[in-house]
Amino acid sequence: MSATMTTDRPIDLDALTLPAVLAGALRGRPVTVLGFARSGIALARFFADQGANVTIYDGRPPDDLEDAVGALEGRAVRLALGPDVDPSSAWAGAALVATSPSINPGFPTTEPRLRAALQALVADPDGPALVSEADCFLRLCPAPTIGVTGTKGKTTTSSLIATVLAADPTHPAVLGGNIGIPLVERLPELTPEHRVVIELSELQLPTLSRGTTVAVYTNVTSDHLDRHGSLEGYRAAKRRLAELVDPAGALILNADDPVVAAYADLGTAPVIFYGRAAPRPGGVGVVDGWIVGDAAGRVLPVDQLAIPGRHNVSNALAAVAVGLHFVLLPEVIRAAAVAFEGVEHRLQRVAILDGVQFVNDSQGTQPDAVIAALHAFDPPIVLIAGGRDKGVDLSGLANVVAERAAAAVLIGESGPTLESLFRAAGLRETHRATTLDEAVRVAHAVARDLRDIDDPYATVLLSPAAASFDMFEDYAARGRAFTEAVARLGDERQEEIEG
Repeated sequence: MSATMTTDRPIDLDALTLPAVLAGALRGRPVTVLGFARSGIALARFFADQGANVTIYDGRPPDDLEDAVGALEGRAVRLALGPDVDPSSAWAGAALVATSPSINPGFPTTEPRLRAALQALVADPDGPALVSEADCFLRLCPAPTIGVTGTKGKTTTSSLIATVLAADPTHPAVLGGNIGIPLVERLPELTPEHRVVIELSELQLPTLSRGTTVAVYTNVTSDHLDRHGSLEGYRAAKRRLAELVDPAGALILNADDPVVAAYADLGTAPVIFYGRAAPRPGGVGVVDGWIVGDAAGRVLPVDQLAIPGRHNVSNALAAVAVGLHFVLLPEVIRAAAVAFEGVEHRLQRVAILDGVQFVNDSQGTQPDAVIAALHAFDPPIVLIAGGRDKGVDLSGLANVVAERAAAAVLIGESGPTLESLFRAAGLRETHRATTLDEAVRVAHAVARDLRDIDDPYATVLLSPAAASFDMFEDYAARGRAFTEAVARLGDERQEEIEG
């Protein structure tokens, strides 16, 4: 598949509107897309559908990208794939260069050759405009947007907000972004009556030139220091959404997180605080076991939430704050929030075998998330942890593991380090496993032995405190592998019971 590349003047992004794009403003214009994963595929399809002459660059070998090529579904694009392709040749003569989230001239994690070429592109005053998928979407989106960010809790909070907003039939709700659903392809169907919830990570935030109508923060701790160089660099990236929020919109902040609460001092938009104490003026909080709005009164009892853990109470408070901001009735918010059962890979109970519940928290890659997961369940808990070290301090986690877990099964590259940390903190029982399947079997056997007759369940908790890339493509693949391993174990146990 190919398309003709011609030299063209740079596209003026500030002058570009969705009606103009849909009317043919990009027809025949040369556009280069960098990165051929989910966001890159979505960008390429969107621009091709609007008549642009699209080139896709990715430095990976073409044989590794066959599925991505298939996802183009026959659209005529020019492919510039493989390690032998000069990145700058892919945008020679282009009017616009659009990037996937992980490709940024400011990130040391961007492939060095591509990073250098992008830095030269940015420095060229006559070069094509550069825009990320998230920024392209926000520039063109005609609907109110609710941006959700934080170190942890983004996906659960985004999903719950979308569930709450979808309870209003007059305003269709759309969910996407870092949750794994690029939104740029949805632009042609969106109207001012829609409400769009977009999860935004530290990858996307530095690329934004404009903010969302409403900005929601869960918490800001420490993560991805390999990309941002320091804790302050990471926090600066996270602060970007608060700096750019629409002044006529709202900044919804977690009053229980001091870093997030301080964003109120930016003065960029009206602030709505939420927290697990009594609500601040105009905010949302908890009183006598009920989530309440300062003006709206009681919304729902905390114990009716189906998602476990104190941190999920905070996530629900944020969603209630958004629902009230968009003038949904408390009873409508309550019905939607109570029905919400969580999302895959976030404290997802996948099975119960022999009195042992298996919980998939593969998204728990960072210490604070694992600590929250350990506090979400009653003992006895057997923790499965390990993977690729993310370079963050794990000493605080070790103390909580020793306090809350009865045993740990360690996997992956960081397994030996975690085992040493956990034992030094006082955890007496640890095991090593070479595969996740083995870890599930060992953890099941340990948990079954630990469970007392009076315990409703013992819990096997996959919450790795590490990235997945030493053993899996991503955290979702790790979570699916865990679920599949539990299912195989369940089938074997059933066969044993039957005979």
